Amino acid sequence: MPGKRHSPEQILRKLREVEVALARGETVARAVRQIGVTEQAYYRWRNEYGGLSIDQAKKLKKLALENARLRRAVADLILDKRSCGYESHLRHQIR
Repeated sequence: MPGKRHSPEQILRKLREVEVALARGETVARAVRQIGVTEQAYYRWRNEYGGLSIDQAKKLKKLALENARLRRAVADLILDKRSCGYESHLRHQIR
């Protein structure tokens, strides 16, 4: 079962909540439990979003989605070329 997806705004809000809890002297495990995520998710978010503003986090997420879309498009084009015999056509031209 896939986990819940959080928006960049939600992630930054939860990271700030953990920072406040840590400043009060709570442990990471307890602070992370309070926001409802795993320690692994917290550390991953902290590495990816730590120190970013909300606008920067939105832009980062948008660029990551665009990058994934472009990678899929390139992969599809490569598969289409291979299925159309593009490689054999090239080998024929070289000889």
